[in-house]
Amino acid sequence: MLFRSKDFFEIIKILKNEAGIKKVVITTNGYHLDQKAKMLIDSGLNGINISIDSLDRNTFKTVTSHDRLPEILKGINLEIPEGEVHVIMGRNGSGKSTLANVIAGNEAFEISSGSIHLNNVDITEMSIENRSLQGIFLCFQYPVSIPGVSMAYFLQQAINAHRKNQGLDDIDAVEFLKNSKEILGELQLDNSFLKRSVNEGFSGGEKKKSEILQLLTLNPKLAVLDETDSGLDVEALRIVASGVNKFRNKENSVLIITHYQRLLDYIKPDVVHIMIDGKIIKTGDMELVKEIEEKGYSWLEK
Repeated sequence: MLFRSKDFFEIIKILKNEAGIKKVVITTNGYHLDQKAKMLIDSGLNGINISIDSLDRNTFKTVTSHDRLPEILKGINLEIPEGEVHVIMGRNGSGKSTLANVIAGNEAFEISSGSIHLNNVDITEMSIENRSLQGIFLCFQYPVSIPGVSMAYFLQQAINAHRKNQGLDDIDAVEFLKNSKEILGELQLDNSFLKRSVNEGFSGGEKKKSEILQLLTLNPKLAVLDETDSGLDVEALRIVASGVNKFRNKENSVLIITHYQRLLDYIKPDVVHIMIDGKIIKTGDMELVKEIEEKGYSWLEK
């Protein structure tokens, strides 16, 4: 499979002086600015030209042109059977998060060849929403806040969307609260967490626990965890890992993207893949993780 990145810039907002652009913030399909810019640099896209198309008092709409579109993923062939946990490790900029976003259906990326299948269904052309309804869940590396939308409302609406897709009635409110409070207890979160706006004012650990709360609530077929362990202290890491292990069973699959062995001390993977420059160059088990911890990645490029 070969993927190309597209539609990088959507909105440019003026931060200083309406008359002259001194600083701008770029928002792209839910990506945090720094991470998106870093991805572009890491993937080798240079010479991006931004021209102003139209504007009002606060906002510039942009048109972008690219000298070339980078090939980010190259020949990825990956199968994750039910009941298995697979791990992808690799340097920054190797394509790991791009793969996660492509699986989830992020329209910032274009599939130029190949296909994606879930339970023998071709989902390559499916929207993000329909992929979710089919059973794909992505734990974000940088969860986005949704001011004014409570966790309880967000979770209940998500559950009901899935139930409607399955031909079921909306979940009973009492049952929803009972199930949610049980999960909150396992994640060591107070019941008042349900009243808070989604990720607004959350600590780094709370954001990652929020992702696991959603995971356990929706119970998808395939969970993709994009560096869910980043920024977590030892205690929060243990709690998050425990949530993933609770989700894990013979009827679902898990893909974990991580840089470190520490998460894998709690979640024992069945298969470990190493990705370099958009390619999976080696596959093994936990012994491969230990080698990476000891030697780094350079020895795999020889």
